[in-house]
Amino acid sequence: MQGKIVKINKMLNRKEISAVELINMYIEYAKKINSDINAYIATVYEKAVTCAQKIDDIITNGGELSILEGIPMSIKDCICTKDINTTCCSKMLSGYKPIFDAFAVEKLQNSNAIMLGKTNMDEFAMGSTCETSCYGPTKNPYNTDCVPGGSSGGAAASVASDIAVFGLGTDTGGSVRQPASFCGCVGLKPTYGAISRYGLIAYASSFDQIGVLAQRVEDTAIVFDAINLYDYRDATCSNIARTPASDNLKKDIGGLKIGVLTDLFKNLNSQTDICINDALKIYEDLGAEISDVQVSSLEFALPVYYILACAEASSNLSRYDGIRYGYRTENFENIEEMICKTRSEAFGDEVKRRIILGNYVLSSGYSDEYYKKAEKMRSVIMSDFIKLFDDFDIIIAPTTASSAFKLGEFENDPVSMYLTDQCTVIANICGLPAVSIPCGYDSNNMPVGMQIIGNRFSENVILNAAYAFENVQYKNIYRKPQVGGDCLGI
Repeated sequence: MQGKIVKINKMLNRKEISAVELINMYIEYAKKINSDINAYIATVYEKAVTCAQKIDDIITNGGELSILEGIPMSIKDCICTKDINTTCCSKMLSGYKPIFDAFAVEKLQNSNAIMLGKTNMDEFAMGSTCETSCYGPTKNPYNTDCVPGGSSGGAAASVASDIAVFGLGTDTGGSVRQPASFCGCVGLKPTYGAISRYGLIAYASSFDQIGVLAQRVEDTAIVFDAINLYDYRDATCSNIARTPASDNLKKDIGGLKIGVLTDLFKNLNSQTDICINDALKIYEDLGAEISDVQVSSLEFALPVYYILACAEASSNLSRYDGIRYGYRTENFENIEEMICKTRSEAFGDEVKRRIILGNYVLSSGYSDEYYKKAEKMRSVIMSDFIKLFDDFDIIIAPTTASSAFKLGEFENDPVSMYLTDQCTVIANICGLPAVSIPCGYDSNNMPVGMQIIGNRFSENVILNAAYAFENVQYKNIYRKPQVGGDCLGI
């Protein structure tokens, strides 16, 4: 199924619409819709129009636009954008304007994609609902009484409501894939090390990865290819040869070996179970070979993730002390009081909770009991899971156990919120690529997502598998949301 990026590119090159007209349509649509869902928390509309004018000059002078030129995009608020507020949706970084662009932003702007604004998120990317933001919650475009998922909820909502063609998000434990599932769009979490983390404000450094949200698989592949490049500024960025994902789409999947991760089907909502099993039948019809698989160590994945991620978060966020940058309390008598009051006043409850948990598992007397055991168990899980790819090309699992839940549902029960990450954390623990794609709807017309996990640096394989399914089922898996979803009518 042809994506929106290719369609817009053809419209621009055929002069059916100018870049300025296109951007102004998206701006007006965003102004009309954003107040209902709170996806954008900062906009750069004037700059966007100026960029569009330069693209129109290329067309006027007889030039041919490359694939991303003029395409409207959104950027999550924890990804640095030069001279534009980047606050991680936290009071701690209120008013912070970086002096540089993140690598991924730099590459997209070099491709002449046009940023419309920064999107809402859970504070410092800590949350699964997009409710912990200092700017207030984002709402799901399919039902504004529901959450869009987190932490990249604003990016997913901007794409689903069509006030951006694509968005950059980040995925530490499922923060691209879970919102994609809840908002009925495609969300790619790449291999750890595929995309540079330069300019990404850290939550948990051994898990964090910049990802892509888009309405279609082809759009996702195109954007991924634009930022899937080596960057010497990130020591964890791999310099292996890259295989373009967009060139690999439309390949036959006959004979593709699919392992179905039955461990993650145990606690599924019945309607989610039905949607994913129906999707597996489609893959069978397309000639794929499907087998059930189990990994016994996966029962430890969620506690391992939360111990290690919170430990890394407590270390990464220790830099926010009111001395060097960021928020500083107004009334204090000594430096110790200043640091304590600054952090108490500027961090939200969920961030404080994870810092406290992280400090606890790293503290003297407990690091052996918790942190070091979790590190060892992470190695066991990685070894067990990666062995699956000796026998299978891809692994299929639910993205989430249910469709989007109601706003405020987990306000007083954070542990239950953590449990919603049970299907997504495995890809982050193992550093593997995973994509969530829509596979149906529940009885309340809320999207259901299916997750495809691949071996390291096999984004081309998982996106091709996603594309094959989308091609057959696109009429059943894409529906217009209640809010927005139809800026250009394409």
